[in-house]
Amino acid sequence: MKAIVLAAGEGTRIRPLSVARPKPMLPVADRPLAAHTVDAAVDAGADEIVLVVGYEAETVREYFGDEYRDLPVSYAVQTEQAGTADAVNAARDHIDGPFAVLNGDNLYDPAAIDRLFTECPAVCAVEVAEPSNYGVVSTTDGTVTDIVEKPAEPPTNLANAGAYAFPEDAREWLEVPASERGEHEITDVLARVIDQYAVSPITLERWLDVGRPWELLEANEWKLGELERRIDGDVSDAAHLEGDVVVEAGATVEPGVVIEGPALIRKGAEVGPNAYVRGATLIGPDAEVGHAVEIKNSVISRGTSVSHLSYVGDSVLGRNVNFGAGTNVANLRHDDADIRFTVKGERVSTGRRKFGVIAGDEVKTGINASLSPGLKLTTGATTAPGETVDRDR
Repeated sequence: MKAIVLAAGEGTRIRPLSVARPKPMLPVADRPLAAHTVDAAVDAGADEIVLVVGYEAETVREYFGDEYRDLPVSYAVQTEQAGTADAVNAARDHIDGPFAVLNGDNLYDPAAIDRLFTECPAVCAVEVAEPSNYGVVSTTDGTVTDIVEKPAEPPTNLANAGAYAFPEDAREWLEVPASERGEHEITDVLARVIDQYAVSPITLERWLDVGRPWELLEANEWKLGELERRIDGDVSDAAHLEGDVVVEAGATVEPGVVIEGPALIRKGAEVGPNAYVRGATLIGPDAEVGHAVEIKNSVISRGTSVSHLSYVGDSVLGRNVNFGAGTNVANLRHDDADIRFTVKGERVSTGRRKFGVIAGDEVKTGINASLSPGLKLTTGATTAPGETVDRDR
């Protein structure tokens, strides 16, 4: 079984985090998002990984190389973002038997991917509260009978989770006409397989489609929650680490620091002195968390510095961000309502009562800056010392 992993998209809804790297390469715990999908495929018995790349393809190639976990890795280029069937069709020259298709920006229950491979042809589905937002799968007597995109009156509550195991014949069915959205949809390929094969539905216990910034937080909450305590770095005897905390070799934790897991301190990171890290928090490689800083339930990316006396909660900071001393992130509205965030020019609910800021790469704040809940700071944005920022910039 070859596993085709779709990793060509930019991720416009997750901007500014995807400005200089594809969404599937954003950090989730100790590896990029796409690596969790690839690992699930390897564990399920894939004998080759084919990565479909496009936007910022070199980032994907640099990470996975020509071999990953002793399996060969090949690449196919999707030259235009024209839909999932088009992406898989870009890899058709690599297909010479049954093949799986997985989304590189989804997190899957690994046990379900193992079943997906075993029961080919098969499709993963997940029970959802609002199936009309998804492709909806119908089944009879343990076999998939239909799939329909975003129906007004869903026949079931089973949403298509974007993971498929196809017979070799499906290689010849990848050239499908464009849908009403103007894209070539892999679900049209699935529909033909359903017509000619008995397709097994594989129900996922857990699944996450990472499309928007708060879903990257949720992905990290999931995967950091699976950590087992490991201390390989330099941790002061005067620091207190509680629960499932991982400090990688080459990381430093100074005196007076308190870390409550799940938390991951990556190689080259420096925390403290007297800092407080809690919630599901990722401190990325070579990041710096200064004196008396509190970081709560956040992602701090590679090379980012949060200077002394600052607070960051329920936020994602991109690479090489510099938060000046005394920068404070607000993450809660006075009326306790869900916090809203701008996605592709529209303010939408995050569904989260607590949500801070999303800062793109190279953002810099002046000392004593105050940042409002649901704020987006685009790549390279700056704030003045003492400024209160309550509008995206």
